[in-house]
Amino acid sequence: MSRARDRYGRGGLRGWGGVTGMAAACAVTAAVTLLPLARHDGGAAGEGAPGGGAVTADRTLAEECAEPGASPPSSGADGPAVDGIKQRGKLIAGVDQNSFRWGYRNPETRRLEGFDIDLVRAIAEDILGDPDAVVFRAIPTNQRIAALERDRVDIVVRTMTINCERLEQVSFSTAYFRAGQQVLAPKGSTITGYNTSLKGKRVCSAEGSTAYEALEKKSFGALYKDDFDGTERDRDLLTVPNQLDCLVRLQLGEVDAIVTDNALAAGQAAQDPAVELKGKAPFTTEYYGVAAKKGADDLVARVNKVLVDYRAGGENSAWMTSYRHWLAAGLPGIKAPPAP
Repeated sequence: MSRARDRYGRGGLRGWGGVTGMAAACAVTAAVTLLPLARHDGGAAGEGAPGGGAVTADRTLAEECAEPGASPPSSGADGPAVDGIKQRGKLIAGVDQNSFRWGYRNPETRRLEGFDIDLVRAIAEDILGDPDAVVFRAIPTNQRIAALERDRVDIVVRTMTINCERLEQVSFSTAYFRAGQQVLAPKGSTITGYNTSLKGKRVCSAEGSTAYEALEKKSFGALYKDDFDGTERDRDLLTVPNQLDCLVRLQLGEVDAIVTDNALAAGQAAQDPAVELKGKAPFTTEYYGVAAKKGADDLVARVNKVLVDYRAGGENSAWMTSYRHWLAAGLPGIKAPPAP
């Protein structure tokens, strides 16, 4: 996989912060298949990033769900889902194309790049022998589960947090990144973190995300729900289909802060130096997993095998190589991936 990283992971963005840069990025998104948006129906999954750590997703789930068997054991054996991918000759992956350093379309190369994209290519290389044997489908945050349920994608690799509710709808791999929710706001803001400084402030989050769920549980008096007045004026202002929409709202002065996981927020802060993470640390601990359709255990077991290989090798592992290239600047200090 290190060869694939050299071939496909180079050529990062050079200074595309702000609304102008995002417009450039959006101008080339038509080359990726987009799934139709759903309105505010709460029918899909959400977001979930610092990366390493010894606590496993299985243990977290065991504590929350009393269900230790969160993911099938790793295996290279074929099954119905893997056979279908091989017969097609392409892996269909649901990804983001707007999250800098995770899954984004580089306006210079017009290629999808980032930490999640590297992992998709590793999975394709293992199953099909070719890291380019992928159909990328850009899906909004609120359509991740729906894309799997409707067989529009084989897997979702899109900063998706493993949690109990989602385990009832999809199957997850073991964790490939540790995450945590945090507040992003302008540097001069009076907001100091996820606390009472949010009272009365307009706070944006992605629909179906764990950030929105956190605000529902405890908002500190923040305004975080769209207040419809019978017109379209307030639609998708505070709860948006895609996380990047929140950064645009913040840049336009339409909201005062964003709640999202710190990995995505670090990428947004890299895009726009006028904003920063607030608070000393994330206020939650979450884990990203690769999601597949519920019951596709052979595919999930195969992904877990890929993750075993991806983590292997210590400092020279494909995981650490990808981390250093994409994430270390914004999320320094990670020494290892999460344990399987």
